[in-house]
Amino acid sequence: MAVTVETLEKLERKITLSLPLTTIQTEVDARLKRLARTVKMDGFRPGKVPLSVVAQRYGYSVQYEVLNDKVGEAFAQAANEAQLRVAGQPRITEKEGAPEGQVTFDAVFEVFPEVKIADLSDAEVERLSAEVDEAAIEKTLDILRKQRRTFAQRAQTAPAEDGDRVTVDFEGKIDGEPFQGGKAEDFQFLVGEGQMLKEFEDAVRGMKAGESKTFPLAFPEDYHGKDVAGKTADFLVTLKKIEAANLPEVNEQFAKTLGIADGTVEGLRADIKKNLEREVKFRLMARNKQAVMDALVAKAELDLPNAAIQAEIARLLEGARADLKQRGIKDADKAEIPDDIFRPQAERRVRLGLVLAELVRANALQATPEQLKAHIDELAASYEKPEDVVRWYFGDRQRLAEVEAVVVENNVTSFVLGKAKVTDKAVSFEELMGQQG
Repeated sequence: MAVTVETLEKLERKITLSLPLTTIQTEVDARLKRLARTVKMDGFRPGKVPLSVVAQRYGYSVQYEVLNDKVGEAFAQAANEAQLRVAGQPRITEKEGAPEGQVTFDAVFEVFPEVKIADLSDAEVERLSAEVDEAAIEKTLDILRKQRRTFAQRAQTAPAEDGDRVTVDFEGKIDGEPFQGGKAEDFQFLVGEGQMLKEFEDAVRGMKAGESKTFPLAFPEDYHGKDVAGKTADFLVTLKKIEAANLPEVNEQFAKTLGIADGTVEGLRADIKKNLEREVKFRLMARNKQAVMDALVAKAELDLPNAAIQAEIARLLEGARADLKQRGIKDADKAEIPDDIFRPQAERRVRLGLVLAELVRANALQATPEQLKAHIDELAASYEKPEDVVRWYFGDRQRLAEVEAVVVENNVTSFVLGKAKVTDKAVSFEELMGQQG
């Protein structure tokens, strides 16, 4: 087989493949003979259909299959001999004017690029750190208490306060007309916890059971209900019941209800701190990993294979359609979603993937079995039965591959932080957890 490799532009290459017609015909004849032994046709017993009849009926499709198979084999062999790392599927077209007894094809395709990573000692990375303080533990205790609060009806003359659970009837109108979702009866919400828009909460706060009030409410421009977003409604609200919240005390009984083994408040606080420290660790890893990845992308020089970008766009598009379908959007699989909105994200993912692969290859940063086990053990530690979670991860190759990818990224992060100019920055627990007001 005569093979020529031609560089077209950047990552695009062309291989010319020549195959003897005798090779094609021999394989076609062999497949037709095998087909004749099993094919069923009217007027003939199974296995007794004449080869000429089988060839007349199936010859074209069999020849098409053979050509596809043989050209694919020839391309794979040629690419392997030329030590080419092929990105995506080749575009194969038959050439005219082939030598007698030959059939010739052009295969145009892309190769993966050479990745050049500049000196990482010049890269600047900000590394975050955070501590779990007493305030974070107290805040978590408050959340746990609120999750287990009970309610008791207030006196008829008591006004609604923050923390109370109120039951109301309401009806809203825009320009005197009711609108969808603007009316409810026996509707409950907690005052002061952001479950309703601020104007609604402000109107109800201070009201007493049995009172009614009319007030204006301006819906935000970005309100999820598009029909009312940016518009002002007039609401009539009637307060029917007020219930005061009773929070459980932080004592041994409370600790036992949360499954603390020794049933002590000290044990509860220690358990909260341990869980928060685990969450802080994972969030810091994610933030610092992102900073490292940004630095890597900035330090890398490479051309991007369009085939890889298109494949990534297809994956992102499929994910977007699945998300729409999960939200109950009708005909989500047929929704017109332009590819261009995914291109920047796809290009970054492809670029980062190629850079990571090169860094891992050049510096032996692959995940070890010990690292995989340690990471899965840490993930499982926050569950009631960690051993079941560990078995769940190791029992599925896809799940294990996802963990392996995370471990490799962690290895890359540590490697880059060991080379780069690192600036350490302490952030508060609230800032890290996204709880800033």
